[in-house]
Amino acid sequence: MTIKAAILDMDGTVAAFNLDYMTLRSEVRGFLIRTGVPASILFVNESIFDMLNKTEIFLKNSGKSTRTVEKVRSEALAIAEKHELEAAKTTSLLPNVIETLKILKKMGLRIGLCTVNSEKSTSYILKRFGITGFFDAVIPRNKVKHVKPSGEHLEAVLKALKVSPKEAVLVGDGTRDMECARELKVVAVGLSTGVSTQKELMNAGANYLITSIADLPSLIETAKRVAKQSRKRQSDLPLGQAGLK
Repeated sequence: MTIKAAILDMDGTVAAFNLDYMTLRSEVRGFLIRTGVPASILFVNESIFDMLNKTEIFLKNSGKSTRTVEKVRSEALAIAEKHELEAAKTTSLLPNVIETLKILKKMGLRIGLCTVNSEKSTSYILKRFGITGFFDAVIPRNKVKHVKPSGEHLEAVLKALKVSPKEAVLVGDGTRDMECARELKVVAVGLSTGVSTQKELMNAGANYLITSIADLPSLIETAKRVAKQSRKRQSDLPLGQAGLK
């Protein structure tokens, strides 16, 4: 394992999660129902992205044009952005975030941000706390067709950072973070201070668990040291036992 990049989630990992997501989901659901989507297939306890996926399928099956589908999606996400910007004005950075970002930079790591938030609200938070310069790549939902847990979202960050999956760790507080990391075989680090429990993070694919973002640098150093020792043991074996020809 040669870790070259650390990729972070935003809400619950970098900044406090203070979005009133139930109100947001209810508002988006109401809008989609008004466009003709059956209420019976939309649930307030699912993410707006799950609702939008169902909406796209329903509208296409109903003969609606791609332009119509995109218009509905855009208007729904505009509702989400309104709520996100309001939340961004009152959120706070989680403890030790700036100190950890500084350490990661000193370690020579590239730092990415993988967030389902809009580009506008993400940029607002980064600028508000003066941490934009720490990130080498920022991929909000606007930059991809499918967001986490789709591997497409994480893959876009890896590409922007110019690293392979085996050269990165993804840190997040939600199961969706762990699921997309598992899909691409990126080292998944669960931060158990947010929306998901340690058990949920592990079940979703977390390779490691930390209780503070401040633990990340030492975890990366430990993982690198263990990998180095493993490679040394492998190289000390006879060629046949080492799996070499």
